[in-house]
Amino acid sequence: MIRTPPMTPESRVYVAGHRGLVGGAIVRALQMQGFADILVRAGTELDLREQQAVRDFFAREKPEYVFLAAAKVGGIHANAAYPAEFIHDNLCIQNNIIEAAYRNGCKKLLFLGSSCIYPKLCPQPIKEEYLLTGTLEPTNEGYALAKIAGIRMCQAYRRQYGFDARAAMPTNLYGPGDNFHPENSHVIPALMRRFHTAKTAHAPEAAIWGSGTPRREFLYVDDLAEALVFLMRNYSDAQHVNVGCGRDMTIRELAELTAKTVGFSGNIVYDAGKPDGTPQKLLDVSKLTHMGWKAGTNLPEGLAATYAWYLDQEHLRQ
Repeated sequence: MIRTPPMTPESRVYVAGHRGLVGGAIVRALQMQGFADILVRAGTELDLREQQAVRDFFAREKPEYVFLAAAKVGGIHANAAYPAEFIHDNLCIQNNIIEAAYRNGCKKLLFLGSSCIYPKLCPQPIKEEYLLTGTLEPTNEGYALAKIAGIRMCQAYRRQYGFDARAAMPTNLYGPGDNFHPENSHVIPALMRRFHTAKTAHAPEAAIWGSGTPRREFLYVDDLAEALVFLMRNYSDAQHVNVGCGRDMTIRELAELTAKTVGFSGNIVYDAGKPDGTPQKLLDVSKLTHMGWKAGTNLPEGLAATYAWYLDQEHLRQ
């Protein structure tokens, strides 16, 4: 284990991807814990795909701790439609930041991956050591390969240079700040938007992708942010760490709960001709639980908070 100074509220912290779902939650978590020197840059100010721009930023700002939450993300449709962008952009972003952080004396870096790094037909629940033991889900292979490369890059820089880089693999996320795009969103915002549209149009039914049978685990994004700050302060090892709530449900159960949250009472129609993705994806979170952290937001509470945020955004757009 590499011994580095602990992160404190006086530390200079860079959150890459602060305008995204995860990055925004990390900034909120840090602010709630008294951190004041938080570095952020919008994409218009700093293109993380550009190596020299990232090098210049790190050389100038010298962040001590880095949360690497910046990434090109999306649901099944987006991953299938733009595989080249998903692998290229994510490789560029993470390669540039990890290298620049090491070269400029960063004390600790936490890289954010995704549970899609694991094989499609993985034993359940999924343990960290199941990485690279089988074939990936084809619909998001490009994104998964990039994230696997990020994990291995952190481990390589740790082994060769003694750089305290580690990785966390969250389960499916949702919450305030999520992407509600009609085509490129993940399952919860996609369902929420569809049911809200159907409700406001007084439609008798709403159709959703897939059979409804796959099982998924969902974690409220502010719980994830709390876990990431916890890991940055308390964990320093080469092995990546799963972050989740340890419980899953079928997409059908999720759809019914989301419809109830939105107030849509019509029929839910399942389009089995559309892809389901991985049959089940439940993380084994015992490693993180044994460290002393557990998720605190249940799904009904999280869905209600997410829908309230979505309604606020819709009101602002009107």
